[in-house]
Amino acid sequence: MHLLRADPTANMRAMPDGDPISRREFSRQAVATLVAADTSLSLASAVRKDDLPRSNTPAWPGYDDAIVIDCLANITHFNTTDQYEHPLSPEMVENCRTSGITAVNATCSASGVGAASFVGTVSNIAYYEREFMAHPDAFIKIRNVADLQEAKRSRRVGVILGFQDTTMFDADVSRVNLFHNLGVRIVQLTYNVRNLSGDGCLEPANSGLSTFGRRVIERLNDVGVLVDLGHVGRQTSADAIKASRKPVAATHTGCAALNDVPRNKPDALLKAIADSGGVVGIYLMPFLRAGAQPGADDVIRHVSHAIDVCGEDHVGIGSDLSITPLTLTPEFRARHTDFVRRRRRAGIMAPGEDESVYNFVPDFNTPRRMEQIADALAKAGHGSARIAKVIGGNWYRLLGEVWTA
Repeated sequence: MHLLRADPTANMRAMPDGDPISRREFSRQAVATLVAADTSLSLASAVRKDDLPRSNTPAWPGYDDAIVIDCLANITHFNTTDQYEHPLSPEMVENCRTSGITAVNATCSASGVGAASFVGTVSNIAYYEREFMAHPDAFIKIRNVADLQEAKRSRRVGVILGFQDTTMFDADVSRVNLFHNLGVRIVQLTYNVRNLSGDGCLEPANSGLSTFGRRVIERLNDVGVLVDLGHVGRQTSADAIKASRKPVAATHTGCAALNDVPRNKPDALLKAIADSGGVVGIYLMPFLRAGAQPGADDVIRHVSHAIDVCGEDHVGIGSDLSITPLTLTPEFRARHTDFVRRRRRAGIMAPGEDESVYNFVPDFNTPRRMEQIADALAKAGHGSARIAKVIGGNWYRLLGEVWTA
């Protein structure tokens, strides 16, 4: 979704027989060590399990020791028109503290085109910088894998600044470098509609990646920023996978084979992302189920299907939510209605969005939702090592590969 408003190592090492091993293979081996079911994560040695709330009936005991990454989430309110108008409340900060989440990919891009998108995006980044300074004991800005490790060690939530559009670049590819210097580490090429980089998932022409989009990808690869295909059109996604020298991701999507709407990816694209070395993040959004509020079973269905298509090394979670759970007060319902109506008027509302269907999964409506997802996967028969990969290990591996410029 979006709002409406103006490394493990960078070095090569050798196998015992002297043959070189690639960064990708080294990263895979490092993550395998980190998430092994019978090994406690050394980075979590400072975490006292008794300090963190657990779900009532935990089915998977590895949560507190795991690297947990929600690759599309936010520390602020999310999917509202006013998320940057107020500082974080004490409740929101506390929800983040107790979530057990190591890091989130937090959208800081602003909508609009040209100067409006550029200025709004810089303003949003400034918002996060203010919150980092106000709560240094709760949050850490993530620029590299060492920062992810420090977030886990210090029990803070790492914030990865990310974009859900490239309109703030305008026609100037050098702005990739500018925003990289400001800390942006994940960039989605398009939102739902067309921009200079290519077609979004709602564009009926489905025309694919533009020449400018290819230059953007080349520069993102050069500086070490993850290419995100979350809202990107199907042909643009296919073109981007081929154009990128590095693995790509769809940080927040679903499986079109289970619910064929524009926001979900068909199996061929899911597999192409995996074949690039990338990761597919399953969201907790209405697009998981046709015409009704999705439940926990829908999330597990989509995760399981993605694993069947992509393999367990290429599936994660990108909830598309705030860490703070929704409270369906009359005020919130009014704000949600306003949000949906504005998106409809702007022509960016995707099929599956509705004033009566809310952007969450009631079964997982808690700051500890990532733990509950792990528990649900365990109850569905998924093994411990696989669960550790899905709730964060796969993102950790991928970011370590891509962020090495």
